[in-house]
Amino acid sequence: MQRYILKRILWMIPILLSIGFIVFMIVNLTPGDIARTILGSEAPQSAVDELREEMGLNQNIIKRYVIYIGNVLRGDFGTSYRSGTPVFKQIMDRFPISLKLSFYAMTFAVLVGIPLGVITAIKQYSILDNICTFIGLFFAAVPPFWFGLMLIYTFSLKLGWFPTNGVSTPASYVLPTLTVGIPAAAELMRLTRSSMLESTRSDFVRTARSKGLPESKVIIKHALKNSLLPIITQVGMTFGTLFGSCAMSETVYVIPGCGTLILNAVKSKDVPMTTGTILILSIAFCIIMLIVDLLYAFIDPRIKAKYKSVKN
Repeated sequence: MQRYILKRILWMIPILLSIGFIVFMIVNLTPGDIARTILGSEAPQSAVDELREEMGLNQNIIKRYVIYIGNVLRGDFGTSYRSGTPVFKQIMDRFPISLKLSFYAMTFAVLVGIPLGVITAIKQYSILDNICTFIGLFFAAVPPFWFGLMLIYTFSLKLGWFPTNGVSTPASYVLPTLTVGIPAAAELMRLTRSSMLESTRSDFVRTARSKGLPESKVIIKHALKNSLLPIITQVGMTFGTLFGSCAMSETVYVIPGCGTLILNAVKSKDVPMTTGTILILSIAFCIIMLIVDLLYAFIDPRIKAKYKSVKN
């Protein structure tokens, strides 16, 4: 098991290097002069040229990336072009907010999506199943930005139940959580329903029923347990992608999280901030998926045996 974990951690290195390279290149090669963006359109060309030389922007882009990654490996993510403060400090100031919002949304999605998926699988083709399936398809297709605006209009402006922006109180997390949590719950419900339907038609479930076991035990202990692998995979991937989805929610609700940090950095061509934030979020996603892989071993003994048999 330890060998497998080490192998997965080592695989993260080329993945993160590739992500960093792609982001670094895209931000640098997009139209616009970084030095001109920092100094403003009224700055003289001599000042722009001097700043470009000072920042090393005249160097080969590959050389700049190698220097940047070398600094990152030493724990130095650089200084923001926009604010002039260390990138890592700004990310760590905002990361807990995005993590908390993603955790709340994922908790909501799990507590709502999985039970509804199980119920609709048990009551296939019923009115409840048809209603939940329609709602699931609707929320899976609704853009989070539009959905967030509708929630603000209904529950903040019309009813006055929740704040329209910020995260100063626990109540202010409700609407941002629902904005990304409800679509995530809809997707999780659909996957759980599909996985449960496949399990309930399996031979081991029919055998359990033929033994006279209570239906609740058959569903929970046999059908649901054997449906957990794809569900856990989806939970892990959803939790990771929620960091990206939260960018929309953070923009709508003016939340100072990593999502708004990335958007502002991209608009201002802040290369260190954009690359650093995406690298940190990518590391978090890789760790989440590693945890998901390890959870497989606790659910399915066959996978645990496979992990232990890994030699290389």
